[in-house]
Amino acid sequence: MGRPIDARGWIFEVEDHAAPGTYLTLGNLTSWTLNAGENEETADTTTFDSNGYYEQDVMQRGATIELAGLYAATDGTRDPGQLYVDETWAYLLGEESRGKMRYRHTSQTEWTVWECTVTPGEVGGETNAKTSWGCTFTRCGAPTTEPVVAA
Repeated sequence: MGRPIDARGWIFEVEDHAAPGTYLTLGNLTSWTLNAGENEETADTTTFDSNGYYEQDVMQRGATIELAGLYAATDGTRDPGQLYVDETWAYLLGEESRGKMRYRHTSQTEWTVWECTVTPGEVGGETNAKTSWGCTFTRCGAPTTEPVVAA
């Protein structure tokens, strides 16, 4: 039986459209959620032969990752990953709206890579709070993997 891993040990990066192969880390995250069943579509295959039991086939698989964190700026400079999502990727349309993101836990030796779209999240806060930041990645096609390369 293995030990549970820390949620804070996950790393999320986005690829810069203008510089393929260059990834920007998304900083100041406070939570993340992988929904491996998002956008799944099924076909009902129940017949009289099912004897009253439901049957289905999965016709489409999908997934999303939602990230939440704090709007990050140090000395007036935005977090590079957040800035890229907010001011570049979020404005791309059509075929250009697809990009790549990758993620892994610090204990893993491979990245999971998605071709995906991104939807910016809400930004806000209250009187005694820090400003929130977030986004949702929606996978397009099957995920791939690539090895972690030492910097």
